[in-house]
Amino acid sequence: MKVLALQTSTLAGGAALLDGARLVGQYTLDIRVTHSERLLVAVDRLLADAGWRAAELDGIAVAVGPGSFTGLRIGLSTAKGLGLALGLPIAPVPTLDALASGLPFAAIPVVPVLDARKGEVYASCYRWRDGEMHREWEYLAVPPTELARRLTEPVVTCGDGAASVLSPFARIAPAARQLPSPACVAELGHALLASERGVSAAELSPIYLRPSEAELRARGAGVLA
Repeated sequence: MKVLALQTSTLAGGAALLDGARLVGQYTLDIRVTHSERLLVAVDRLLADAGWRAAELDGIAVAVGPGSFTGLRIGLSTAKGLGLALGLPIAPVPTLDALASGLPFAAIPVVPVLDARKGEVYASCYRWRDGEMHREWEYLAVPPTELARRLTEPVVTCGDGAASVLSPFARIAPAARQLPSPACVAELGHALLASERGVSAAELSPIYLRPSEAELRARGAGVLA
């Protein structure tokens, strides 16, 4: 199964190609250039370098958040457009799941943490048992201090918000495991597609743990009106 994966829910993002269990290629960049400027360029380059045609793809995987509202809109709209144009199923992959899946050999729980701004982080907790990843918490949007209070045993933290969690139990993962990888999105998405748990473009939706600035402004305008 040939899968194209998109990851735009954080500043670091990109795309990947997976052919069954083989990672064919991956593009990642962690700089302040908008995903709208680089995502389709990255996809075109990956397909060209792999010698693939878009028509050969069997499915699309995309990180659906939580994360940057703007980044998620770009990633999901791109996935929807490609899904509609090519008639492909889409695998929605939670960003925190993708982050945690990059540390499959951790003997202690993995707590991915993303900067949610406004003094909060997005986080959850995962534990690996018998080679399988299990999520033990709901997806959270909380202040780093509250997340730190939740930690009662040693954990590995990763993500762009990991450094904000000041706890004696938190051990920050190496730089190579700090960011959500398009390849991890591809692997999780492949598993969803292989088990026929993909969705249509119309069904694809992001994971938002709180309203966006635009929604808050709209609500405020409604109250004032």
